[in-house]
Amino acid sequence: MKKKVYPVRTAILSSVCAVLLSGCAGADISAPASASPRSTEGPGEEQEQSPHPVPETETPSQSEGALQDMEVDWSGYFDGRNGAAVVYDPSARKLMSYNSDLASVRRSPCSTFKIISSLIALENGILEPENSIRPWSGEIFRNEDWNRDISFEEAFRASCVWYFRQLTDEIGSGTMGRELERLSYGNCDISDWEGDTDNNNRALTGFWLESSLEISPREQVQVMERIFGEDTVYSEKTLEELKKVMLVPQDGWDGLSIYGKTGTGMTEGAVVDAWFTGFARDEREGKQLFFCVWLGRTDDAEVSGAVARKIAIDILSDPASVG
Repeated sequence: MKKKVYPVRTAILSSVCAVLLSGCAGADISAPASASPRSTEGPGEEQEQSPHPVPETETPSQSEGALQDMEVDWSGYFDGRNGAAVVYDPSARKLMSYNSDLASVRRSPCSTFKIISSLIALENGILEPENSIRPWSGEIFRNEDWNRDISFEEAFRASCVWYFRQLTDEIGSGTMGRELERLSYGNCDISDWEGDTDNNNRALTGFWLESSLEISPREQVQVMERIFGEDTVYSEKTLEELKKVMLVPQDGWDGLSIYGKTGTGMTEGAVVDAWFTGFARDEREGKQLFFCVWLGRTDDAEVSGAVARKIAIDILSDPASVG
């Protein structure tokens, strides 16, 4: 698919993070808090009308050279769906955005946040993958893969909410807050620690599930580069463990390794947010790309994390789109 490029202003912006517990990473302090109805993950993300855009911040790395911030036409991949996509190529200092206005709107991260909770737990010695099996309570969940004793790798791939609810509680609000500030992760707001109070099953709720924590697609890309980019502060061991669970099985895109996590959010019975975010290693071009695809509620079209993942893979595997 051909890419239409419309050059826009260069965005060399400051990387400021003034954090209270309720916000960081250039949070729009003047914007009202989201007032959307909440529901739990499985889907469960923020309602479309209420998310607020945030001020632009310096994208990814601070390497030399002017940043090329460009709007691209990837509408053909979305097939009429409401959504946005961001891809950053640090080797070329090129940031490509489809629907850049939507790409700057913060929403609940839902299961994409499992990348972050895993990172923090691994880096702080709270999670040891070789000794990570947690016992199942016996409660029957809708997802059958959750109804068993389960390890970290299995829980990540099955997106097992109860496993990561326990892991998050073990991390604790103090460590979590500090680490989100270090990452400049969206609004850094973990104030609603327990999550959706309308859901009595605390195993399936949390601040990252249609609750206080929000991040934009553009910020997701920034965070992925802070974790997996050349200037990462995280240990090689932690990053290797994350790569193991994030790697997408190969399906015909030679020379390209894609790592990521889906997330799906629902409000009042409808999917309103679907994500796939991560990074890709392109051996064909010898470069690394950081990406995020977000889909919003779209009538008469399937919206899910799986669809967001397919769109991201199609974009990343087409040299004409990201070259």
